[in-house]
Amino acid sequence: MNKVALTYDDIQLIPDYSEISSRKNIDLKTLITRRYGLKIPLVASPMDTVCESEMAIKLMEKGGLGVIHRFMSIGEQKEEVKKVAEVKKTLYEDWGVMYDDWLGEIKDIPVAASVGANGDYFERTQELIKEGVNIILIDVAHGHHINVKKAIENIKGLSSEIDVISGNIATAKAAMDLQDWGADGLRVGVGGGSLCTTRIKTGFGVPNVSCLMDIINVTSLPVMADGGIRSSGDIAKALGLGSSTIMLGSLIAGTQESPGDIINRSGLYGLYKKYRGAASLETKTTHRQEQRNVEGESTLIPYKGGVGPIVDDLLDGVRSALSYNGSNNLRQFNPDWVQVTSAGQTEAKPHLMK
Repeated sequence: MNKVALTYDDIQLIPDYSEISSRKNIDLKTLITRRYGLKIPLVASPMDTVCESEMAIKLMEKGGLGVIHRFMSIGEQKEEVKKVAEVKKTLYEDWGVMYDDWLGEIKDIPVAASVGANGDYFERTQELIKEGVNIILIDVAHGHHINVKKAIENIKGLSSEIDVISGNIATAKAAMDLQDWGADGLRVGVGGGSLCTTRIKTGFGVPNVSCLMDIINVTSLPVMADGGIRSSGDIAKALGLGSSTIMLGSLIAGTQESPGDIINRSGLYGLYKKYRGAASLETKTTHRQEQRNVEGESTLIPYKGGVGPIVDDLLDGVRSALSYNGSNNLRQFNPDWVQVTSAGQTEAKPHLMK
């Protein structure tokens, strides 16, 4: 099979009639899994330079979710989860149990952490559940795999209160299989991350728009768009295609809340922080993993300050997008779109006459 596949730059959403009086009133509630919901559709990626407890707490306070990464000992990950769970208690009165005609009654503030699909994942999950985790994300590069099937079955057998997000996947067949295996949410996107080299090293991967459309058409599970998100416009496109949530990596890396020290290095102007792919050589070396199957890169990115204003700016853009479509909430947000040429891609970018 071969066909033209599209990514975010290849499409533009089409404006529609609107009666939105104020963008501030636009509701961004959504599902992250079958039973757990969020007030905003943003999720921090389980990368060791993106999300530990500080990031997860800030995203939780904003109404989103941070997934605690797995590149640490079980004891260390438990401590990070414990910090988030303790803050959750103080926020419960503000959240309570969300309900509306679309989502129905969904469970309160979730706490999420990632595990692998082999090694110590089962013991790790057991210990994370004790600290208050509600959502386990099985964090592997190729989620359409027998190890993932076994992991879903084993994790779901531990507690009826745990929902499982599985991925990463890029095909309708994978989505149908993971749903049959018992997944409660899908993480979609292979090779689209800013530091991911999977498509270069292996030749495998499907551009983001096409894989999202293929998967959303066949699944009833909430879909998380992961990879290739560079702006609030990309977030709006992914949500407009039917994604329930958006996973953020590079956009919120380099912030005060992301793990790692602020770097002031001789020869570099300004302040920086490290940002590295989960499958990068540096990540594998740092966490004493086997130095093989390297499919990611490492870099320094400018220090951005607190993540709060970044999240607010992204949400402003998303709410503006919904207003262009006349949508009061994500349930209504189903915009038409057009494929654009390279000239259209150029026209969409800011440019000034010289």
